[in-house]
Amino acid sequence: MRILITGAKGTLGRALVAGLQSNHEVTGEDVDNLDVTDSPRVEAWIGDNQPDLVVHCAALTAVDYCAENPDEALAVNGYGTQSVALACQKHNAALLYVSTNEVFDGLTDRQYLEYDTPAPGNPYAYSKWVGEQIVRDLVRQHTIVRTSWLFAHGGKNFVQTILRLAEQNVPLRVVTNEVSSPTYTSDLAAAICQLIQTGRYGIYHLVNEGYTSRCGFARAILDLAGYIDTPIEPIALAEYPRPSRPPQYAMLRNFAAARLGITLRPWQDALAAFLERENAGEQIG
Repeated sequence: MRILITGAKGTLGRALVAGLQSNHEVTGEDVDNLDVTDSPRVEAWIGDNQPDLVVHCAALTAVDYCAENPDEALAVNGYGTQSVALACQKHNAALLYVSTNEVFDGLTDRQYLEYDTPAPGNPYAYSKWVGEQIVRDLVRQHTIVRTSWLFAHGGKNFVQTILRLAEQNVPLRVVTNEVSSPTYTSDLAAAICQLIQTGRYGIYHLVNEGYTSRCGFARAILDLAGYIDTPIEPIALAEYPRPSRPPQYAMLRNFAAARLGITLRPWQDALAAFLERENAGEQIG
């Protein structure tokens, strides 16, 4: 299969290139050479390569930046996705779009299923939800993969932030009422590779099993990294001022992919594996 990947230099894009290239012909581009808001450039790239599948990872993912720059978020995540979708439609390519748990409002007390109704509550979430609608409207053979709280080697994410602050002996105040599923990018990439092999289109939730609060996640990070005596002050989301307001309880349930035999290990096991690789100096996806 000939596969194109946008956002190929991002942590997920790199992991997907590595995971797919042994069995497929893979070409990746990133924002330095492919601005997804440049529709003629996107159409030419897809037209020249004639892929069977485009995996659209490219996105503006800094949620606070998106809150401060909502038009840019919508242009990149919504209408940039339109550029990719229209080119896929024109050249008869399937499209896999990577989305987020934040498309849900977080007001339920249960895990969200794949076809629950989204209700985005911040500009980043809205821009990704617009992208989902565009993909569903324009590309017949489409896959939408929602995930949450990604952590990866070589990236800036919650795990590295907590460890850096602990090492610097900075007091930790962490939110208790923001709850979701921490997900290891390497596990997500492997699950997406499996999903591609099935040829089954639709909406899928791919997250490491289980869920926790930001505070619970931070505690697990510290304990596994040897900072057992480092205290955490639990706080409410309202006490942590930031431009974007994330959903409080946006836990995703992997129902659809599990029916195909695709599951991800518990987030605690994934975190332990991640930290082990970090300690060993590995920087792979």
